[in-house]
Amino acid sequence: MEKILPDKMYYIAREKGTEMAWSSKYEKFKEIGTYYCAVCGNALFKSDTKFDSGCGWPSFYEPLSKTSIIYLEDKSHGMVRTEVQCGRCNSHLGHVFNDGPPPTGLRYCINGVVLDFEKAKKAEKKYKEDKK
Repeated sequence: MEKILPDKMYYIAREKGTEMAWSSKYEKFKEIGTYYCAVCGNALFKSDTKFDSGCGWPSFYEPLSKTSIIYLEDKSHGMVRTEVQCGRCNSHLGHVFNDGPPPTGLRYCINGVVLDFEKAKKAEKKYKEDKK
């Protein structure tokens, strides 16, 4: 059965669009947990690899696993970039650049519309215990 995607998600995931800079709820998001593909649920990034790049989109320096992401050459818009897609459903996520922080030096610039987030259970429990 095919999933019907909301218009914005369809535009990005299937038509390789881009959301407006600084429009994502995840751009300044600081919760501890895991980011997933909103289309298929594939685990993509851990929150401890997220950083504030200042580019206007959620940025990560490393995917969760080698199979989380697919890399494709993108020659659109008069430039050559590396597109990143979900390793499970091939949804367009964004692009990866070589201007990120250590240890990888990479910046995965990801459209927040195609991300879901699940808060870490252990982190939540520890946080509550530390607050007592």
